[in-house]
Amino acid sequence: MQMTLQFFGATEEVTGSCHLLTIDGRQVLLDCGLIQGGKADELRNHDPFPFQAEQIHAVVLSHAHIDHSGRLPYLVKQGFTGPIYTQRATAQLCSIMLRDAAMLQERDTDRKNKKRAKHDLEALEPLFTEEEVNQVMAQFVVVDYDQRVQIADSIEIRLSDAGHILGSAIVELWLGQQPEQKKLVFSGDLGRAGMPILDDPTFIDKADLVLMESTYGNRLHRSWHETLVELKSIFKATINQSRGNILIPAFSVGRAQELLYLFHLYAKEWDLSRWRICLDSPMAIKATQVYVNNYPILDDDFKRFTRMSPGKHPLLSCAEFVSSTEESIELNDIHEGLIVIAGSGMCNGGRIRNHFVHNLWRKEANIIICGYQALGTPGRLLVDGAEELTIHGQSVKVAASIHTVGGLSAHADQAELLRWYHHFEDSPAIILVHGEPESQKVLMEALNQDEATQPKSSAIAKWSDCLDLTALPEFVWLNAASE
Repeated sequence: MQMTLQFFGATEEVTGSCHLLTIDGRQVLLDCGLIQGGKADELRNHDPFPFQAEQIHAVVLSHAHIDHSGRLPYLVKQGFTGPIYTQRATAQLCSIMLRDAAMLQERDTDRKNKKRAKHDLEALEPLFTEEEVNQVMAQFVVVDYDQRVQIADSIEIRLSDAGHILGSAIVELWLGQQPEQKKLVFSGDLGRAGMPILDDPTFIDKADLVLMESTYGNRLHRSWHETLVELKSIFKATINQSRGNILIPAFSVGRAQELLYLFHLYAKEWDLSRWRICLDSPMAIKATQVYVNNYPILDDDFKRFTRMSPGKHPLLSCAEFVSSTEESIELNDIHEGLIVIAGSGMCNGGRIRNHFVHNLWRKEANIIICGYQALGTPGRLLVDGAEELTIHGQSVKVAASIHTVGGLSAHADQAELLRWYHHFEDSPAIILVHGEPESQKVLMEALNQDEATQPKSSAIAKWSDCLDLTALPEFVWLNAASE
């Protein structure tokens, strides 16, 4: 039996998740995400796939974040017509996120083509359009948590809650038939235990190979208590001392809803009645309604709190929802007492950049960075201490206070990743994906330092690595990349 796994994304970097399974000629993709970062990184999204899209039998999508789902329309554009298996809420969120991505692609391409026309250059095509997104949505097949489904001959899957965002899934895959059957577990993006709104990540008992993310493999997050104290101190200091605005770049799915919930829970303790709180993101507003509608898969504390507050939903009670461009522009005239949650989470697009133009140069303003910032993004530049940013072609001085609140991260830290892996029986083989090289190196050292729990085999995935799954737990590579 032929059984291989090849890596075509999120290899020694965090974005662009894409892994190709081949079982006796049947090809299945795990995720098909956009590459994010600087301009050079994003141009790679236009590269042809290193496989034939029309030969892909199916896609299994771990969750809706664009670095896992964002190239699905491009895959369809290149000829993919098969089913896309994912959790029900993920399909609903993708309808919002992929349409937004198509709109941005078309708008950005139009802007570039106007400039190219002045120089008699050939017009560019967007990576994909809303038409391709419509086709993607028609190809979704929803799978509920804990439901075991056959997706092809000799391939079965089961999705379990990953606790990262609404609908995020750990993917278990049974490959081949007994006695040669192998079990692969793909972590997707793992969340954290004890976080608000979502259930904790599911522990899985058995695997022959674990494909695990490693975003924060080299660090520990602040405790939840310390994080709440830190947020309270930022709000208190700003309102009592600098009296400026607070801008929070936030991912429209996951982080925005978490912030809304925290503002509801701690409104009195954080003295939030003195603030005007605005969710300035049409996509986040739509995503919030998906959270509201998927009440049954949220955690028990959130459901209990919601039942105790009829008519006062914790995601809908504390912030103004700013949808129109005109309403967003009006916020630029407010210089103090305003909290704005806006996308994009890495500050490389969206309305947060307009708010930066009007606030970043003010020393009384505060910026709260509360999510992962990929290399090359404006958010990463701020975290690394940039003194100015280029926004809409103009240089903007960074005088605002920058606060990196790592405790709000939706990704497991090193201790949580190790705990999740160590729950597996018999220390299965492991391959790290979705992490920067330094993070992966440190996590790999931590995995291998304890002989009692040391993986049978371990590796960090490299681009185009091809692993013979029939040889597990030994790693036999079918190309030279990892030899």
